[in-house]
Amino acid sequence: MKQIVLGTAGHIDHGKTSLIRALTGIDTDRLKEEKERGITIELGFAHLQLPGGQRVGIVDVPGHEKFVKNMVAGATGIDLVALIIAADEGVMPQTREHLEICELLRIRHGLVVLTKIDMVDSEWLELVREDVSEYLSSTFLADAPVIEVSSVTGEGIDKLIDTLDKLVREIPDRDSGHLFRLPADRVFTMRGFGTVITGTTISGHIRTGDEVTIYPQEIQTKIRGIQVHGKEVQEVSAGLRTAVNLQGVEKATINRGNILATKNSLRPTYMVDVALELLDSAPRKLKNRAKVRFHTGTSEIISTVVLLDRDELAPGEACFAQIRLDQPTTVLKGDRYVLRSYSPVRTIGGGEVLNPLPRKKKRFSKSALSEMKTLHEGDLSDIVELFVAQGRFHGVEQKELAFLANTGRKRLDETLNRLKAQKKITLYDRERGLLIHKDYLSKAREEILKTIGQYHKDFPLKDGPSKEELRSRTTGAGNPKLFNYLINQLAQENLIAQEKEIVRLAEHRVTLAKDQEEARKNLEETYLKSGLQPPYFRELKDEFPAEVLEISVKEGVLVKVKEDLFFHRDVIEELRERLVDFLQENGEISTPQIKDLTGVSRKYTIPLIEYFDRTQVTVRVGDSRVLRRK
Repeated sequence: MKQIVLGTAGHIDHGKTSLIRALTGIDTDRLKEEKERGITIELGFAHLQLPGGQRVGIVDVPGHEKFVKNMVAGATGIDLVALIIAADEGVMPQTREHLEICELLRIRHGLVVLTKIDMVDSEWLELVREDVSEYLSSTFLADAPVIEVSSVTGEGIDKLIDTLDKLVREIPDRDSGHLFRLPADRVFTMRGFGTVITGTTISGHIRTGDEVTIYPQEIQTKIRGIQVHGKEVQEVSAGLRTAVNLQGVEKATINRGNILATKNSLRPTYMVDVALELLDSAPRKLKNRAKVRFHTGTSEIISTVVLLDRDELAPGEACFAQIRLDQPTTVLKGDRYVLRSYSPVRTIGGGEVLNPLPRKKKRFSKSALSEMKTLHEGDLSDIVELFVAQGRFHGVEQKELAFLANTGRKRLDETLNRLKAQKKITLYDRERGLLIHKDYLSKAREEILKTIGQYHKDFPLKDGPSKEELRSRTTGAGNPKLFNYLINQLAQENLIAQEKEIVRLAEHRVTLAKDQEEARKNLEETYLKSGLQPPYFRELKDEFPAEVLEISVKEGVLVKVKEDLFFHRDVIEELRERLVDFLQENGEISTPQIKDLTGVSRKYTIPLIEYFDRTQVTVRVGDSRVLRRK
């Protein structure tokens, strides 16, 4: 069965509460002050069973201008509005303001109820009908049913119920959304139960026992119990007036305006990017950096409006803006909001949230305005691609995209698969589900290749930088996961070559100048002639560049035995053969015997025997060496 919430709207003392009492038998004025003053101050709630079997939740909002913020809170999540107009007064200021709020919130279904018909004659009633018809002609209620009733005599009540029954059947099923969200409009404590919050479930569903988070404080809690229309239920879905009993949360930590949502699903923010419409009825132009009251869900937050493409917005005009909030909130893309002026307080505009977690934007930036236009007019593929691009070189996690784009897992996966197939985005970290946009992937690739190329120019006699040195020299690919992904990709494409920890361009070869080649020959000759008593390289560094040594070692002509000590490979090979022959004949060799075999001091003997241990020619047994079995 569809879940429908009916909300009232209209000027003070036009009979909203009396009408609900006549329909349902429920008095929605619960506060002592409301009883004494005869006006609605806070939101009231009731429910109505229609002839067709549909049960409708009802939100009664205050009509007094001082309490319009409570009216905005009550309008959140309603499917159907009943605009209440008293026959003895007709259209009044809050009639207009409430209807403007309904239009800003994109409420699309409703009816008009002319109340107090028992207080006027037929001639006056006809004048009111004409006035109301003319006023509504340019609104979403232009063709809505107009029902005339008296809450005192009961006249018209049955017709109103039948009309509601028909309207409810015609309202399409709402999109339940992928995340559970309930903006709190009341918070109280019940003896024996603890903290209870109430509100309209605007999306998703929740069950008793589920873990949830209260935003923007990010308080973790659990659902102890759920009630709908005063009855205990195990599960609740979008479109229901809901009371939720929370486990282990103090009432003082929660306020109206907080959001109860699926665990860890939202992100608190001090900024939102929006499409903004200024009402035709706004009393003056809205200037850049004007202070306003930002209403979303059931919250009211003092904020600053930053106009991104102009210095002021005239009544009836629209633009893109960034709302900078004095307090944090949580929203989703596509949420509707209302702006009210700071002082004097009245509704001046509203619109749609485009980005629920933006960075601070520079005014008059073409790229920023282009992004806003994509978020406002683009399809899901355009929007997801943009959010990935906004992640720059780090990218965006897949689970974060569900929040940013406000879309469910199935639609998101289909969109991501399409964008991957088009190579517009790439998954570079499967463990975290990190995606990067093609533009930033390309820039990071080019930076790596350019950095290696520059290294080759700066150090022509070196093979290339180590991977860690290369990563430290890059900015775009500084992220280790992205860096390793790109190194592997470039190697697979044969654009670079890896030799242990050294990275070089695939076509790069170390080439020596004539004098350098001569120096290398002389160095190798020096080590060959010195046999088993070569000089430590520090003794030769003034004569031979280190790069020449590195090349000789890389090509295997010189062998590094220990730090700064090198031998010619022919000398090492000749000694290895003599050592193997000795061991095959005698079975083992002691250190003094090795010293006799080499004919050199311990200064060389010890590093040489340790070298043969490392290269698995020999293995130490006690104080002797034996031939390692292979």
